Amino acid sequence: QVQLVESGGGLVQPGGSLRLSCAASGRIFGIYAMGWYRQAPGKQRELVARSSSGGVTNYADSVKGRFIFSRDNAKNTVYLQMNSLKPEDTAVYYCNVAWTWSDYVTDNGSWGQGTQVTVSS
Repeated sequence: QVQLVESGGGLVQPGGSLRLSCAASGRIFGIYAMGWYRQAPGKQRELVARSSSGGVTNYADSVKGRFIFSRDNAKNTVYLQMNSLKPEDTAVYYCNVAWTWSDYVTDNGSWGQGTQVTVSS
């Protein structure tokens, strides 16, 4: 059906930067929203940044001013520029595509396999 391909994760020192990418491929007929989530060990999955077709981007309070979400609708791709990274940003980052309003409000839809981001000296 649809595959989400993520890239850009890795190991970085505190204060460093990473840029994550997620491209949706396959039979794509429409996308309501795309976004990034993360899950640290022992914690629940949380929203990092998400943007709908209306152009409104939501950020988690913990990343505001440090992370920048962008999208290329023509390529069905979203990016997450992560600056001033902190150890608490360490998590598996997941790309999500909401196909409908219902997916959007329930965090359903399609998910990528996740990419590990580790912030450590």
